[in-house]
Amino acid sequence: MKKILISIAILVGLLISVLFYRSFTVFENNQFQVIEPIPAINIDSQQAIQRFSQSIQIPTVSYDDASQINPQAFTDFHQFLANNFPLVHQKTQLTKFEDFSLLFHFEGSDTQLAPILFMGHMDVVPVDQASKNQWLHNPFGGEVIDGTIWGRGAIDDKVSVVALMEAMEHYLSAGKQPKRSIYFAFGHDEEVGGKGAVAIAKYFKQTNTRFEFVMDEGGIIADGLVPGISQQVALIGVAEKGFVNFRLTVKGEGGHSSQPPAHTAAGILAQAIVKVENNPFKAKVDFFELMFERIGYATDLSLRLPLANLWILEPIVMQVLTAKPSTAASSRTTTAVTMLQGSSKSNVLPTVASAVVNFRILPGDTINSIHAHLEKVIDDPQVTITAELANEASTVSPADSYGFNLIESTIRRIDQNILVAPYLMIGATDARHFHELSDNIYRFMMVTFNSDTLKQFHGINEQISVNDYLRSVQFYHAMLEQSASGVIPKSQ
Repeated sequence: MKKILISIAILVGLLISVLFYRSFTVFENNQFQVIEPIPAINIDSQQAIQRFSQSIQIPTVSYDDASQINPQAFTDFHQFLANNFPLVHQKTQLTKFEDFSLLFHFEGSDTQLAPILFMGHMDVVPVDQASKNQWLHNPFGGEVIDGTIWGRGAIDDKVSVVALMEAMEHYLSAGKQPKRSIYFAFGHDEEVGGKGAVAIAKYFKQTNTRFEFVMDEGGIIADGLVPGISQQVALIGVAEKGFVNFRLTVKGEGGHSSQPPAHTAAGILAQAIVKVENNPFKAKVDFFELMFERIGYATDLSLRLPLANLWILEPIVMQVLTAKPSTAASSRTTTAVTMLQGSSKSNVLPTVASAVVNFRILPGDTINSIHAHLEKVIDDPQVTITAELANEASTVSPADSYGFNLIESTIRRIDQNILVAPYLMIGATDARHFHELSDNIYRFMMVTFNSDTLKQFHGINEQISVNDYLRSVQFYHAMLEQSASGVIPKSQ
């Protein structure tokens, strides 16, 4: 017995040694190493901030009910762009789609270079009237107070649109001519489905245009949001989840509730819903591995050790990831029962009962595979399953392409204290309509968020710091200048 215990102790000791050894050797520092920082461009900061403030004051609100949309606001925004960025309008070809979405084309001198597409959207979500009095400043005031610019659209997503225009105006003012063609696509209805972006993508398909890379909104600089890392991390979205609503419907005979059957249509539907919720999709560690391959070396040992030893600790890691909705959303196709409908009166048996289940689709799953999953777990012919609003998950763009490397190097050359990592976006962007046009689609904004400011997306007191806005202009200018020339700086 003593020998057995000694053998077990030796094996446990060896296992612990292996776990710790791997935690210090598996992850390498493969961040872009800065040789030459990007010098800041000389712009009139006060004027740039004033222009951005003016853009927020134009209420380009998208509504689910199209009859509520104010067309004049979008016309005013177009005029604002024309008035404030004259060189962009003089030296580019501008085309409108679906009345209000804009496509700018900066023609390059070298047709052998595949063009690049930068995206953003002009529309914003409504301000909830019930919470309007909780705003510290007018949601459409564009007020600049103590180094902060306030208002709806400050971060979602007029920062992309106006900063891109500001950067290109400065680029053109120097008399430069791009070798590579550059496009700007600004949708007017991203918040309600993106018909403008769909029309622009259709145009590019018809003209057989393919892009070296596409960059849209989405990823952020995370400050204290990535577990186990004290440094800021720039998260570049290499994929985004899809979505589908499945309606579950059960029909019944109806009648008075005083003579009910053993199971009403609502009861049968309830059983189906319980089965769906009790059978979530399998969680996967793929996107966490992708992210921590880049930044694992900088994590605390408590996180680095399990991540470096997924070969034995993956079940524990997955249990931890799926315990929190925020991390579970990045590890699986999520299931959310959101709408229920039955009888219109308490003493009337329903002739039809229905529920809507919203799924956010992890790349790798599909609308068809979700339908098959529902049929299997519900296993009841009385329940009809139909897909309604739907969009497949995106493809996964590589984290070693020209586009990704350019975004990464530009971020690091502006601030080498920021780490860079690929990640999965759980929300949707207009970029989802362009996957047939490029293998390299990325989502990123040079804007910093922490756990408090992240709540401002579609929320109360939306704001951006003056420093972040001006840094966004610097970032886009550097991206434009480098991509127009086709040059990538070398890492040391």
